[in-house]
Amino acid sequence: MKELDPIAVMGAGAVGCYYGGMLARAGHEVTLIGRAQHVAAIGKAGGLRFEEKGFDAVVPLRAAEEAAAVRGAKLVLFTVKSGDTESAGRALAPRLERDAVVLSLQNGVDNAERLSAVLGREVLPAGVYVAVEMAGPGHVKHHGRRELLIGTSPESERIAATFIAAGVPVEVSDNVIGALWAKLIVNCAYNAISAIAQLPYGRMVQVEGIPALMQQVVDECLAVARAARIAVPGDLLKAVPKIAETMPGQFSSTAQDLARGKPTEIEHLNGYVAKKGAALGVPTPVNRTLLALVKLLEKR
Repeated sequence: MKELDPIAVMGAGAVGCYYGGMLARAGHEVTLIGRAQHVAAIGKAGGLRFEEKGFDAVVPLRAAEEAAAVRGAKLVLFTVKSGDTESAGRALAPRLERDAVVLSLQNGVDNAERLSAVLGREVLPAGVYVAVEMAGPGHVKHHGRRELLIGTSPESERIAATFIAAGVPVEVSDNVIGALWAKLIVNCAYNAISAIAQLPYGRMVQVEGIPALMQQVVDECLAVARAARIAVPGDLLKAVPKIAETMPGQFSSTAQDLARGKPTEIEHLNGYVAKKGAALGVPTPVNRTLLALVKLLEKR
């Protein structure tokens, strides 16, 4: 199924490179739009080095630094950091085709809404469940999971079929915001602590007091979600500890950003919960503390 070709990935970091790479492996025409070092490495190698269990090869695709490379794309995967949503959206807006479908694959719960306001068109939100990293310039490494949850729209089934044919499990949901909140809560429990300690999940949770601290984070997040009338699916108090069991070697994206001296998305994770809690009159002292500590480490 190639009627969504060409496909562009705006902000091709680890998540964008992974899903763009999976689509390219399935024969789709993919262009990654990302940072200069990755674009140069991809150009030199003739494609993206894609590494996962049982597969390590260069996947042919295009790469560019400028947003102009999105011209002609019928499907745009929007994968920039949450703090860059508006600026990247403004760069994207004049280059988008009228019939292009835009899919937000970002951390946080409000990116699709914010991007939609900038673009003046519908943006489809997606929940992303993958453990992946950039192991080097032009080199994406997959550690586990790969599924997507996308919101409902006239294009949802066509997009889902495209990803499924490329080996990516997809579910279409009418409660994608609730699912994004569930993912936000997991990220709030893990990301800041992994970043502060620079430890992977498995070692992190073995430290005395950390599981209890994580439960406090989850309790605060759920209280804010209830006040916001968000229906969060699943039992997060049981689901959160299982993440460390299934991905013990994974460092959070926040930890990876801090290690590389890059800005983090903490304002859109624990920071978002703290801000929303303040607006709704729900105390969030643990989330506020983790936010402040990560912001302090960013100043280094």
